[in-house]
Amino acid sequence: MQKRKTNVVVVTIAIFVATFMTAIEGTIVSTAMPTIVGDLHGVSLMNWVVSIFLLTNAIFTPIYGKLADVFGRKRIFIIGILIFLVGSILSGLSQSMGTLILWRALQGIGAGCIMPVSNTIIADIYPIEKRARVMGFNGAAWGIASIVAPLIGGFIVDKLTWHWVFFINVPIGLITILLIQFFLYEERDVHEKTIDYLGSIWLMLSLLGIMYGFQLLGEAHLSVIGVIGSFVIAAVAIFLFIRQEERAADPIIFLDLFKNRTFIIQNLATMMVAGFLIGFEVYLPTWTQGILGLPASLAGFAVTPSSLLWIFGSFLAGKMLVKMKPRQILSVSLGILAFGSLILALVPVSTPFWCFFLISAVLGTGFGITITSTTVTSQRLVKPEHIGVATSFNTLARTLGQTIMMSIFGIIMNSSLNSGVNANPNLKFSMMNKLINPQTASELPAKLLPSLRGILYTALHNIYLAGFILIVIGLFINIFDRPSKKDSSL
Repeated sequence: MQKRKTNVVVVTIAIFVATFMTAIEGTIVSTAMPTIVGDLHGVSLMNWVVSIFLLTNAIFTPIYGKLADVFGRKRIFIIGILIFLVGSILSGLSQSMGTLILWRALQGIGAGCIMPVSNTIIADIYPIEKRARVMGFNGAAWGIASIVAPLIGGFIVDKLTWHWVFFINVPIGLITILLIQFFLYEERDVHEKTIDYLGSIWLMLSLLGIMYGFQLLGEAHLSVIGVIGSFVIAAVAIFLFIRQEERAADPIIFLDLFKNRTFIIQNLATMMVAGFLIGFEVYLPTWTQGILGLPASLAGFAVTPSSLLWIFGSFLAGKMLVKMKPRQILSVSLGILAFGSLILALVPVSTPFWCFFLISAVLGTGFGITITSTTVTSQRLVKPEHIGVATSFNTLARTLGQTIMMSIFGIIMNSSLNSGVNANPNLKFSMMNKLINPQTASELPAKLLPSLRGILYTALHNIYLAGFILIVIGLFINIFDRPSKKDSSL
C-alpha cells in the first residue's frame, strides 16, 4: 500500500486562506463599526468589539501551541477554525452590543490558533531554506488585509448588511477545514499526554492582567485602581505560573526555553518591532488623511509598499538564515528599521505623499527580515516536539508588543493633542476629530487648518519618535546575544 503524503501546495494554500481570513476580520469589523453601533446602539462599548477579539486571541495563543505539540497540528488547527466559525455565526446573529462582544471573544479564542499553528505546520512541511519565504507570504497576508478590508467591508455594508461581515467567514472556513483534513498528513505518532491545566489557567490570568491593564491605560478616563489591580493580578499569576511550570510533568511552556539567551533576545526583538509595526500601520493613514487631506481609500495605500517588500525581506531572511548567525541577521534588519523609523520621525509636515511609499518600502524590508528570521530561529532552537510551543510564544511576543504599544501610542497621541489644543485658545479638541476625517475637514475654518495640522504633526512625530526608540532598544538588546558553546551552531 502506497504511503500517504501531504500535498504541500494545497496545504500551503489552505494556510494562506486561513491566515487571510483571520487577518482581515480584525480590520473589516472596524470598517463596519459605525453601522453596527448605529444598529445596536452601543457607542460606549464599541472599542470592546475590537479589543476583546485581540485579548482572547493573545491569551489562547500559547495554549494552542502546546496543544498542537501534544495532539497534533491538524486536529488543533481544525478545532481552532471551528471555534472561529461558531463565533463568527453567533456574532452575525447578535442583537445587542453585549452579545456581540461575548461572541467576538469566542471568535478571538478560535483565531488565536491560526497564526502559531500555521507557522508550525509550515515548519513541518518545508525545509529551512524555503520556510522563511513561505512564512513571508503568510505574514504579508496581514498587510494585504489592512488594504483590502476597508474596501470589502464597505461593499458588504453597502450592498448587504453588517451581519455578513461575520457570515462571510463560514464558507471560507469550511473549505479550509476540508483542505487541511484531506491533504495534510502527519507522519509522527501523536500521544495524548496530561495537559497542564493549572499552568494554563495561571498563564491566561497573567496575560489577561497585563493586556487589560494596558487597555485601561489607553482609555480616555483612566481608572488608576483598575490599572493597579490588573497588574497586581498579573504579577501574582506570573509567580504562580512559574512555580507550577517548575513542578509540572509536562508544562505548558518549558522554562528551559528562557535559559537560552538567543531565544530570549530574538523574542524581545520581535516584541519591539511588532510594537513599532502597529504604530506605523495605524497612524500613517492618519497622517496622510489628517495632514495631507487625502481620502481614506487612497491614504491606506501608503502602507502598501511595506506589504510587498515584506515578502522580499522574507526571501532575504531565508538566505541569511543559512549563512549568518541570528544576532547578525537582527543587526542588519534592525539597522534597516532604525534608518526608516528615524526618517519617519523627522520628515517635515510638508512631506509629499510619494515619499511615504519609499519609507514604507524600506520599513517593509526590515519587517520581513525581522519577523521571519525570529520565527524560524525560535523554531530551530527547540526540539521538533516543542516547535509548536516556541512558535506560539513568538506569536505571543508580537501580540503583546502590539497591545502594549497601542496603549502607549494612544497616551502619546492624546496628551500631545490636548497639549497643543490647550495652548491655542482658538482651538477645540472636537476640531481634531474633524481634521482627521477628510470628509469633515472642509467644515473647519481655513485659517485654523495650519495650526490644527501642526498639532497633529507634532503628535504623530512623537509617536514615531517613540517607535524609533523601540528599534534602538532592540539593537541594544541584540548586543548581548553571545550564545554558549551549546548554541554555537546557530
